Amino acid sequence: MDVSQYLDIFIDETKEHLQNLNNRILDLEQDGEDMDTINEIFRAAHSLKGMAGTMGYKRMQTLTHDMENVFSEVRNNNIKVNSDMIDLLFKCLDALEEYLASIQESADEGTNDNEHLIKALNDVLNSKNDQPEVKEEPKEASKEDKANSTKAEKWKDIKIDDTFRTVIEEAQTRGFKAYGITVYIMDSCLLKAARAFLVFKALEEHGEVIISVPSAQDIEDESFENDFSVVILTESPLQKVIDAVKFVSEIEDAVGGEIVIEAKPQVTEVAKVDDVAANNTSSDDKPAQAAQTSQPAKPEKKASAKPVVNRTVRVDIEKLDSLMNLVSELIISKNSLVSVAGTAVGRTNMAFNEQIEYLESVTTNLHESVMKVRMVPIESTVNKFPRMIRDLSKKLDKKMELYMTGEETELDRTVVDEIGDPLMHLLRNSADHGLESAEVRAQRGKPEVGSIYLDAYQDGNNVVIEVRDDGNGIDVENVKRSAVEKGKITQEQADLMGEKEAIDLLFQPSFSTAKVVSDVSGRGVGLDVVKSKIEALSGEIEVKTKLGEGSTFTIRLPLTLAIIQALMVVVGGEKYAISLGAIQTIESIKVEDVKKVQGKEVINLRGSVIPLVRLNEMLDIESLTPNADELIVLIAKKGDRFAGLVVDELIGQMEIVIKSMGKYAGNCKLISGATILGDGEVALILDANALI
Repeated sequence: MDVSQYLDIFIDETKEHLQNLNNRILDLEQDGEDMDTINEIFRAAHSLKGMAGTMGYKRMQTLTHDMENVFSEVRNNNIKVNSDMIDLLFKCLDALEEYLASIQESADEGTNDNEHLIKALNDVLNSKNDQPEVKEEPKEASKEDKANSTKAEKWKDIKIDDTFRTVIEEAQTRGFKAYGITVYIMDSCLLKAARAFLVFKALEEHGEVIISVPSAQDIEDESFENDFSVVILTESPLQKVIDAVKFVSEIEDAVGGEIVIEAKPQVTEVAKVDDVAANNTSSDDKPAQAAQTSQPAKPEKKASAKPVVNRTVRVDIEKLDSLMNLVSELIISKNSLVSVAGTAVGRTNMAFNEQIEYLESVTTNLHESVMKVRMVPIESTVNKFPRMIRDLSKKLDKKMELYMTGEETELDRTVVDEIGDPLMHLLRNSADHGLESAEVRAQRGKPEVGSIYLDAYQDGNNVVIEVRDDGNGIDVENVKRSAVEKGKITQEQADLMGEKEAIDLLFQPSFSTAKVVSDVSGRGVGLDVVKSKIEALSGEIEVKTKLGEGSTFTIRLPLTLAIIQALMVVVGGEKYAISLGAIQTIESIKVEDVKKVQGKEVINLRGSVIPLVRLNEMLDIESLTPNADELIVLIAKKGDRFAGLVVDELIGQMEIVIKSMGKYAGNCKLISGATILGDGEVALILDANALI
């Protein structure tokens, strides 16, 4: 059976299970007695083991199997959770992530057996206290016996006709034994046929399967419930065969017994059935049986839950990109029709206009629908940070806590994929540079545990993500000193530099204030990466800081990078587009109201002094209205700063498709892209952030 077709599903689901394990083990560190958390960890590890086994990744399967054994003993109260165990489990998760990274690159898990981790896990198992006997309560055993006796009836019901009777008799005379076995697959299993295939493969290593109920074909077609029964001829002991079946994962249980045919041919019934209780298995399989006892007969509930599970579909991002591209072309086509309708006044009629309006409505709705499909919560990116902060806390020997809000805030999938690295750098920055040592915090009257906050929320057509801490804040004088020492600026420049300009130095490449280079910081790679990544996403980053109290890094990102509402303007005979989200108001300003402050033009607008940016000067083109009495000024906003953009003429609002300028023309900061207008003309899109 070719399992490569399931590789993408395996990678996606493994990422989810690993993230879930990271989160739950963090919870376990806080409360080692929480049985719900322990059970969830066990289930995730069990599923991961099963998936790895199905795909043939033996090293991954072995490591998760040993992790599952440890979780099983914790679940049975044979082992207590401690700090060393948590550290070991996190190392195991890191090893599993290495396997996954290798699988993503080459579809192969690599050659690292991680023997030191497997040995450490087994040492944990061997060090458990001697309490198993006390734990065996009669009530629990009777429950399992009941469940097993109910299960055993399935294989007992197999009808053995004369042909198979003869085969079994012949095999028994040669020293073979016939076993009836019923296999129970987990309710949550997605690929039942694949699991059954692996069970048959495991059985065939011990003997020959002569009967299958339902038939092998039905099992292959998944035309069966969550269990099936077989009769196998083998020389192996029954327990060994059952253990082999149970090792296949996502197998909840396997029970069976020996079938002995009496020598009298006239007997038409199975004369003797020796039940073998499935609870004679190894300790690591007991939890699976306990789970079965609590769910023996609830098919209706599972069936009703299925439609909810199947309401989400995994879609390749390239397919969505293709769909978005088609929507973009449709919008360009619609703009062309609108343009034609506007110029062909003599030929237009009511019906034509109605069709144009209908097409506009359809394309707008289609665009919104595609955008909703592309939108995903940033939760998938920020979920990994609590574990990172925990590791940094140990590495830096500082007590710290991460508080997150707004994980459900949605962003375009491409933006979510790219924002992870910048956020990681900012959080590491807060942990290393921001938070003080415990001694310094105590002297300043601050709590011993430092706080780092990651907040996300939607603000108009933007998503704002804030990373803040209650640490030392940015020492501006120290930043200036470091910049002078590194030759970035002169002492004279440093003396004249304000706080904002000094903070901007932190975003320069290869700049760091760290005295010692460590694996956390000091290499000068961090904030410059953050700034370039965010600007590449048409976003912006701002810093607010107060020495001794903490810093706040605010990232502002557009909801989408593909199609936007824009204001079309004319500057010097050329058409330009400016994102509507950046524009606050449009003002008509008398020329005599323009004043100069330190040689720069400003206007006083309702009590606020706003600098003017003449777009014709920035773009180096001649204005169409050099002697006009009034100026058309677009008031644009970036964070808490404003600027007035002076244009020659307004065209109006338009839905535009952003097209990349390509690498050859991509260096101009003022231009964020281009768009195709209805008449086929290309208009450049001005970046209001860069202008400000």
